[in-house]
Amino acid sequence: MRVLIQLRPTPDLVTAVATPGMTATTADVAGELPGVELDHTFSPVAVPRARPAARDGDPLSLNQPLVFSMAAEDASVLVRGEIADDESSARMALLPVRHRDVVAVYADPVIETTLTCGGSPPVGTWQDVERLMAVPELLAEGCDGAGVALAVCDTGVNAAHVAERLGRGCQIDHARSWSPSGVSGGAGAFEVDHGTMCAFDALICAPRASVIDIPVLLSRRRGETVMDGLLSDAVAAFAHLRTVLDAQPPESRALVVSNSWGSFSPLWDLPPGRPGNYSDNAAHPFNIIVGSLAQAGADILFAAGNCGVECRDGRCAYPDRPIVGANSHPQALSVGGVDTAGQRVGYSSQGPGRLTERKPDICAYTHFSGSGAFGADKPDSGTSAACPVAAGLVAAIRTRWPASVLPPAQLRTLLQRTAEDRSDVGYDYDYGYGITDPVALLAALERRTPALAR
Repeated sequence: MRVLIQLRPTPDLVTAVATPGMTATTADVAGELPGVELDHTFSPVAVPRARPAARDGDPLSLNQPLVFSMAAEDASVLVRGEIADDESSARMALLPVRHRDVVAVYADPVIETTLTCGGSPPVGTWQDVERLMAVPELLAEGCDGAGVALAVCDTGVNAAHVAERLGRGCQIDHARSWSPSGVSGGAGAFEVDHGTMCAFDALICAPRASVIDIPVLLSRRRGETVMDGLLSDAVAAFAHLRTVLDAQPPESRALVVSNSWGSFSPLWDLPPGRPGNYSDNAAHPFNIIVGSLAQAGADILFAAGNCGVECRDGRCAYPDRPIVGANSHPQALSVGGVDTAGQRVGYSSQGPGRLTERKPDICAYTHFSGSGAFGADKPDSGTSAACPVAAGLVAAIRTRWPASVLPPAQLRTLLQRTAEDRSDVGYDYDYGYGITDPVALLAALERRTPALAR
């Protein structure tokens, strides 16, 4: 079983891991851990300590204001390894008291793309999505993504393909792109695949955004498919994105992170209630890192997943509540899918979510003819397409309203309140708060929040 080991080494080692430009290896941080085969190709990652902002806050809840500290005396460090699958060996290896620096051991589950289980033809085209997302109106208001960093965490982007299909440029930010250890290929030059589709769909609304290419799903594990990554690679990717965010001027900070992937099966996780669980565990390091990145000013979006009751993806193995882990994070926008006729697609996962109940948050468009990443007659589909469509809208808005003016939490609230309600009862687990409505969102922003001058 693959695991993440959380340690609290000496403050100088924590500093060496947390400081950009400094290096500390797994051997430096962990030494030898009995019962664990350490992965020395994985660079240690620093994790902030999260505390409730209120004195009487719940230390185990993400649904409250939190204070994150990366001070050397507070932060911890993650390394990656593998323990035996048999129960007795696993139980012994999971005992933190076996090593004085070990704080906890967490699941490192497989993460996979969320494409689609259906084979139905496209409903509409990307030009229909462009119209429905009010792109001409966005552009007229100066909301085109210029100056905004848009991270596509997926299988890598083929910029030439995106540019050809869109009929305009695809700007790749080579300097700030990042790849897991062992992944070959350059930013913007990966094979045409799922990540290329996601970049295409995001740039419908934000044509001038700068794409940070994060091929997190191209990391390999023995005996599995090309699409499999490990959650630890996402941990490292988000740690990199924190350095990207921190390097931006505070007054114009704008980083949008699109994630069309998730964990489909509890078989790669520890059971809910176990300390090392990911799916239901607010204390899992990745869930902590997501919260800290959002609080620092990043807009984080996750696909809700393709485990809807009418058309479940064949990989879906959670018996209920399939929006798990960070896909249900309260500080992330969880995106369900509708077609261009405004109808929920049957594979779009329904709530409640596991980390917070009201998931998905909103729906965006999917199952349309667009990138051609999987063939000219194949749709851009799944909540995999809906998520970057919504991320493109957020990137467009950030052109004029950076995080210093409109914090991510406020933008999420406005996206929810201005969504086109598809239910008689307000929020529902099929559509969330409704289908994203860019015109209503722009109007609300103009009324309530000052913007930077165009």
